[in-house]
Amino acid sequence: MKKKSLMAVLAFMLALSLALAGCGKSEKTAGGEKDNSKSTTQSTLVYGRGGDSVGLDPATVTDGESLKVTKNIFDTLLDYNDGDTSIQPALAEKWEVSPDGLTYTFTLRKGVKFHDGTDFNAEAVVFNFERWANGNADTFPYYGSMFGGYKNDEGHVIKEVKAVDEYTVQFVLKRPQAPFLKNLAMTPFAIASPTAVKKYGDKFTEHPVGTGPFVFKEWKRNERIVLEKNKNYWMEGYPKLNQLIFVSIPDNSARLNALLKGEIDIMEDLNPNDLKQIEGNKDFQIFKRPSMNVGYVGLTTTRGPLKNKLVRQALNYAVDKKAIIDAFYAGQAEPAKNPMPPSIPGYNDAIQDYPFDLEKAKQLLAQAGYPNGFEMELWAMPVPRPYMPDGKKVAEALQANFAKIGVKAKIVVHHQKMYLPLPLKYVSCF
Repeated sequence: MKKKSLMAVLAFMLALSLALAGCGKSEKTAGGEKDNSKSTTQSTLVYGRGGDSVGLDPATVTDGESLKVTKNIFDTLLDYNDGDTSIQPALAEKWEVSPDGLTYTFTLRKGVKFHDGTDFNAEAVVFNFERWANGNADTFPYYGSMFGGYKNDEGHVIKEVKAVDEYTVQFVLKRPQAPFLKNLAMTPFAIASPTAVKKYGDKFTEHPVGTGPFVFKEWKRNERIVLEKNKNYWMEGYPKLNQLIFVSIPDNSARLNALLKGEIDIMEDLNPNDLKQIEGNKDFQIFKRPSMNVGYVGLTTTRGPLKNKLVRQALNYAVDKKAIIDAFYAGQAEPAKNPMPPSIPGYNDAIQDYPFDLEKAKQLLAQAGYPNGFEMELWAMPVPRPYMPDGKKVAEALQANFAKIGVKAKIVVHHQKMYLPLPLKYVSCF
């Protein structure tokens, strides 16, 4: 696989992440019809989202639409606390770290079953990590990024994963890794049933089996994914719902209409401009929380004009971030000057942002040897995200900005697998 180098040229940091729920809905089925056999409390939640999942094996996907579903089917050894990135127990009840930072010993939760009835234990943990370590960037992309590569790679940080006994697993590292515990809490490293992985092979992504609060039942592509309550879930009192349904409605306005009609219970990615329309309406509840998202433009820096640092700097100066935020984020965002939001450790508030300066942009282009600009492709996201409510419209705004310095950007929208390496000559994407 050919690696590509990305550089953030433009970023909008969301101040808030928005979701909207309709009040007073209850026992709905996937088709929106009443189910009189259910209790008077809401037993099914229909969640409207912007797109379908790519797959349901969390180790093999990189898209949020997949991982938001798998988070409900699988558990990780550790988990993040609500509201921050500190660590709390999950499938591992406790852990010890050796003084040299090379050995992590985890005590696993007893009595946990996978959805297929098989036992969760130390051997299951070893199986999963061996599976990932023996893969590559195509099969298990996050593993290599978080653990320095794969089994035979020099940079691979994990020396060994071994079952000390049935409920004790030990990780031995080649060198200390500061974020090791936080890496284990990431959704892609959820523990899958070894029996199910062996049974389904490459089709496991369509037949996911974990230990999570919900059991996979049905997937109708580009329509809905249905999950049912895990009655034997290890966390007492959870889950609260009998059924969870993810419905794919790509257009934000259409998703809002579905909520208004009572076809869904909750929606994500509310258009910022629709916020005022529904604020104060007693039939709706708006969920606002500090965002951990950054919207950005990535540049392929290995080919064409974008290889030149001065060109990339020129594009930064050419974009009017404030105008884009005002037009498409309704004040619910701010310009980002780091590749991460302030809630992430390592954020540097001392960094200075690029100001909007067309003359400076033109000077840099001329200095780089492109006084008349150049042509490029601008890949726009085909589905809405909290950090990019309407990728096509934002791309059009960028296109207009770039045109003012002579850069002609052709907008390209690909509806599948935009997370894969880009095969084109020189491309920017977001």
